Amino acid sequence: MALTREQLQARYGERHKWLVLVTVMIGSMAAIMSSTIVNVAVPDLSRHFTLGQERAQWVSTSFMLAMTLSMLTTPWLLLRFGLLRTYAGAMLLLLAGGIFGGISVNYAMLIAMRVAEGLACGVVQPIPAIMILRSFAKEEQGRAMGLFGFGVVLAPAIGPSIGGFLVEHFGWRSIFFIMVPFCLTVLAMANRYLPLGGSGGNGKPLDWRGLLLAGVAIICLLNGLVEVRQQGTLALVLLALGVAGLAGFVAYQLRTANPLMNMTLFRYPQFAMGALVAFIYGMGLFGSTYLLPVYMQIGLHYQPSQAGLVLLPAGGVLAVTIWLGGRLVDRYRPHVLVAAGVSLLALSFALMAMVQADTSYVVLMLWAIVGRIGLGLVLPALSLGAMRGVDYNLIAQGSSTINFLRQLGGAIGVSLVGIVLEWRLALYPAGGAHPLRAFDETFLFIAVVSALAVLAAWRMREPQAAAPN
Repeated sequence: MALTREQLQARYGERHKWLVLVTVMIGSMAAIMSSTIVNVAVPDLSRHFTLGQERAQWVSTSFMLAMTLSMLTTPWLLLRFGLLRTYAGAMLLLLAGGIFGGISVNYAMLIAMRVAEGLACGVVQPIPAIMILRSFAKEEQGRAMGLFGFGVVLAPAIGPSIGGFLVEHFGWRSIFFIMVPFCLTVLAMANRYLPLGGSGGNGKPLDWRGLLLAGVAIICLLNGLVEVRQQGTLALVLLALGVAGLAGFVAYQLRTANPLMNMTLFRYPQFAMGALVAFIYGMGLFGSTYLLPVYMQIGLHYQPSQAGLVLLPAGGVLAVTIWLGGRLVDRYRPHVLVAAGVSLLALSFALMAMVQADTSYVVLMLWAIVGRIGLGLVLPALSLGAMRGVDYNLIAQGSSTINFLRQLGGAIGVSLVGIVLEWRLALYPAGGAHPLRAFDETFLFIAVVSALAVLAAWRMREPQAAAPN
């Protein structure tokens, strides 16, 4: 039977906040795994549904688009339905997406289930940071974020490895069914440890007009990017509509009484710079997450299981690094850790661009480890560094906004990577110049994009005062 926060705290004492953290950590693991595990299956899905690269990338992009938009609804859902109902509802939707995605009979159904999974994952992603900032003292926040990150990074490390094995031996459908045990586990734990009530919802309506504006703008932007390859006027029209839609979204958020994204957050300099870092960093990270498994299989001709295993050692290193990074946040300035981490991430992509056909598999693992060390420094420091000094009442919206911008960058990054790769592959066909050059140049593109985040990270300093003027 579900209990209130006070009843749960009386039952579990100080342990309760850590039990809640573990519960949402496992839920986030399921969400992240559903995001990354499908990338290993892109070549199989392309063959099964007869897709080109520009259509195949929508398996990832549709998920990230839905995830990006639903993140903006998390603060309202928590106020309206409470932590338990919000989290359990998202897990049920993720469970349904996994089951019906696995039995998809056509590409349209597959994309619909990826959208359902993305909607669920977008709701749960901001919740751990919200809970940590609200429930843990400042001196405990780094340790809590490190513990959370330690568990969460196992998902992208284990996900491609499991996904590669499943695709190779059981086909692409099996990667959807792997979500089922995770979702069932989280539902059981949520019912036991998450409080029934919310934080005193005030009955404010959901800003559905803002959500619609953001949705139309992002869909136009992403479709416009895809159409760029056709060099038609449709691409320019869609991109113009997308930019105009985003401008309209910002203008509407400034004047509406109950905005999805509170624009006063950007009056905090460290938050504004952290948001910019999150956007650029998301472009590089998610773009590379899509590219690497495709590169391993199409460019280097590895089996799906081998493509997945290349990230396994890096995942172990990441788990250790993120635990250490969580402790470093309590001692050192977050902007220094973020800048160092993004630099290592960009270096990893640049090293991948220098891989040759005869490069050792072990070297590929080492280059992946370099990037994961950087990622381990960025993850605990980015949210905490951007949010420290922000008004307590803006924490929920701030966390959702940071996650929204990271995922928006990721969705654009995946689209751009698909476009750049398709463009370069057309220049370097298998029968002519070596097609590895197409992948090398795409990795260099991601490296340059990631390096831009270093400049913003140096300006992400904690303010002297607790609020803006």
